Amino acid sequence: MEAETKVKSRISDSALVRAATSWYDRHSPVEKAKHWLWIFIRSVLIVGICFIILYPIITKLSIALRDKQDMFDATVVWLPRHFTLDNIKIVMGYLKYSESVTNTLLLSLGTSLLQLASCALAGYGFARLKFRGSAILFGVVIFTIVVPPQTIMVPTYLHYRFFDVFGLYHLFTGKDGVNLLESFWPFFISSGLAMGLKNGLYIYIFRQFFRSLPKDLEEAAYVDGAGIPGTFARVMLPNAVPAIATVMLFSFIWQWNDSYFVNLFAPNYTLLARMLDLLPGAVRPEYVGGISHTSLYLNTGTLLGILPIFILYLFAQRYFVESVERTGLVG
Repeated sequence: MEAETKVKSRISDSALVRAATSWYDRHSPVEKAKHWLWIFIRSVLIVGICFIILYPIITKLSIALRDKQDMFDATVVWLPRHFTLDNIKIVMGYLKYSESVTNTLLLSLGTSLLQLASCALAGYGFARLKFRGSAILFGVVIFTIVVPPQTIMVPTYLHYRFFDVFGLYHLFTGKDGVNLLESFWPFFISSGLAMGLKNGLYIYIFRQFFRSLPKDLEEAAYVDGAGIPGTFARVMLPNAVPAIATVMLFSFIWQWNDSYFVNLFAPNYTLLARMLDLLPGAVRPEYVGGISHTSLYLNTGTLLGILPIFILYLFAQRYFVESVERTGLVG
């Protein structure tokens, strides 16, 4: 067997050599030049695109490792002349980095799970359960995607500032409502009711995916005695893994990068909300040593802000690409 394997490998290698030789023999020098020119152009394009994508990260990394005096040195472009880690230490202390990352992680993970459950239920209902007015309600869901959140900023803020359910709290206590601001409750309530950040898009993704699944799966479950909740939990949801992964990753990343609702409901709790304090004119000199170096610390804070998402992407990129691809093909 080993001798046969070696003979086959030699035959295949010789076939490749003959194919390459015959290719060069068949083509003229002009065609060979065109071939290598296309390889060169393609390599330049790939390297250029990669540089454009990585340029902001490389720039922020270079600035984060510079000393203050390098900011005013025109000869320093990429490599710092005075290497230091003081910027990272100062910004981590100013942002309370460990506490901010923990709060942001809990908020992003909690809202992602709640949005996943509520949007999956809503998407399944729009896809499989036909009732009067379902098309109108789904149109309203799509409308929420294009409506800017700033248009409902005031009523949303007042709703959670004086939170009440059908006036029951005011009826029994005589007070105007419960103040849910300065907490994560506004995010959890809105996410659990499928009214959180980008929830209209998530409902649309689930609806399109559930509509693409064959109805034979549901009919077989109904014959076996399963109801609508059992069919959804045991049959439809296990087949919606690509949509679940897509919505989970989108929800987590968008909530992590959210600054609008965080500053509206719970300022100074998450990492991005505290990073906004690094903007010029908002920095306290006792932490950073003066307003003239705010760009230095702003770039360092931005690098620290995207670091957890970058680490997450390194481990989850394969699942993310597969889930998006399968969702696009099926949905």
